[in-house]
Amino acid sequence: MVWLEQFLVRYPELAVFFAISLGYWIGGFKVGGFGLGPVTGSLFAGILIGQFAEVPVSAMAKSFLFLLFLFGIGYSVGPQFLQALKRDGMKPVVLAVVVCVTGLLTAIAVAKILGLDPGFAAGLVSGSLTESPAMGTATEAINALPLPELERARLVAHIAVADAVCYIFGAIGVILFCSVVGPKLLGIDLKAEALKLEQELGIKRTHAGVASAWHRFELRAYRVAEGAPIVGLSRQAAEAKFPEHRLFIQRVRRGGAILEAGPDLKFEVGDVIAVSGRREVLVDIVDPRAEEVEDRELLDIPVAAAEVLLTNRKLAGRSIDGVAQAAWARSLYLGGITRGGQEIPLGPGVTLERGDILRLIGPEPVVAEAAKQIGVVIVPTTTTDFVVLGLAIFLGGLVGVLVAFPIGDLRISLSTSVGTLLAGLVVGHLRTRFPLFGRIPDAAVSLMTALGLAAFVAMTGLHAGPVFASALAEAGIGLLFGGMVVTLMPMFVGLYVGRYLLRMNPILLLGGLAGAQTMTAGMAAVQERSGSPVAVLGYTPAVPIGHILLTTWGTVIVGIIAS
Repeated sequence: MVWLEQFLVRYPELAVFFAISLGYWIGGFKVGGFGLGPVTGSLFAGILIGQFAEVPVSAMAKSFLFLLFLFGIGYSVGPQFLQALKRDGMKPVVLAVVVCVTGLLTAIAVAKILGLDPGFAAGLVSGSLTESPAMGTATEAINALPLPELERARLVAHIAVADAVCYIFGAIGVILFCSVVGPKLLGIDLKAEALKLEQELGIKRTHAGVASAWHRFELRAYRVAEGAPIVGLSRQAAEAKFPEHRLFIQRVRRGGAILEAGPDLKFEVGDVIAVSGRREVLVDIVDPRAEEVEDRELLDIPVAAAEVLLTNRKLAGRSIDGVAQAAWARSLYLGGITRGGQEIPLGPGVTLERGDILRLIGPEPVVAEAAKQIGVVIVPTTTTDFVVLGLAIFLGGLVGVLVAFPIGDLRISLSTSVGTLLAGLVVGHLRTRFPLFGRIPDAAVSLMTALGLAAFVAMTGLHAGPVFASALAEAGIGLLFGGMVVTLMPMFVGLYVGRYLLRMNPILLLGGLAGAQTMTAGMAAVQERSGSPVAVLGYTPAVPIGHILLTTWGTVIVGIIAS
């Protein structure tokens, strides 16, 4: 152990990687479906290593990694953040603001009652409200205080101690409240409410392995028999007979020749037609009424699948069903929607928003034309625009340093952390207007956010490890119970404000509460108990607001408690 201690002290960079690896291993363990996750696991791993090795931690390395993480988070939520402030999803946004502000006010009250110092108070916020990035903004705010260096180091160590004490109940509390306590207080049956909302939105449940109406289509050939209802009808009229099924006739074989199915082409007995549609419609409705034939040449139509970023203002706020009626949407099928990194359930009543990523399937020319109408095709790239990345972080940090606000006798700057987060938001939002601007591959963003935060909290844990026991004794059991209050108070306030003032649908309300606390596991618990993914529609507008406000609270509470 002595050799290992000396090795880790001599090579602190290796100690950080060891803490990250150990942290991901710890975070992977689950008890009753709950796990710490890799970030909190890395914090505990750093604290554990710090118990026997006083590893030196580079402040510059911590800041560098944390700024990368913050920019990555802002870049990811940027396409949805400003849209969330504009669209009809304002109720989840207001809910998120109420929850976050209540959490801050409760934390301030608890910190003052318990007599916590700025470090413990900041850890109380980050742990109880399950927003680890608040540790970074709080660290920067503490380092800006006019205090001796040793005192600042002690307060920074206290952040990690308080976060470790408060996080476990913070996470479990949100999960249980959203999935168990909240529904009981509202007096609702989660499964029944989810089914009711799905019906309102036109979402159809499917059994595992069965394609949804909006997910998959097939192309099959059928012979037009005598007495068939489409004989003598034009293609346009024939397709109009079954608008709810979205069946489209692509081509026709007549007398050995293959004809493109123009809108005025009329069908005759003996024609073989290539029909595209949902698989279950073709199997259940068309097959029993028509003779299917094998005609490879007729069915040899180039089919494309593409991911398209929605940037067209005219389509934002319109339902899937409404957009499907457009002339350019003929023969087009929607395979899925991703919003803010979350998969959105599909149904005719679900609305589209700018920044959504749509997975389109259909004949190649149709997909190409639809992409022009919707936005821009997302072509995979392996190149990061480091010009925009570096300049955005620099300018964001500069603004964060220059912009300051008074708190008591102190003047606290916005901080480089918050400035970088806002810069990421701006760049992310600009992608919806100029899709080729500041492009960063999804894998690179994922690495920035995952490694950046895990490494930062691991180094914070390494710094706090040597003083963890003494600091924990100083904080006392009051910190644990105070953290419970800070976790639960926003949940109770948000539940009743959302239900009785904002009149939110209960499923969207519970998803919004999880989003406001940036607790994806809370949303997943609601989805599991309701048997429906629909809670994500409340989660996605709230989570970017939660990320911004809760991260900023690290700076705010340090300024308030220190003043």
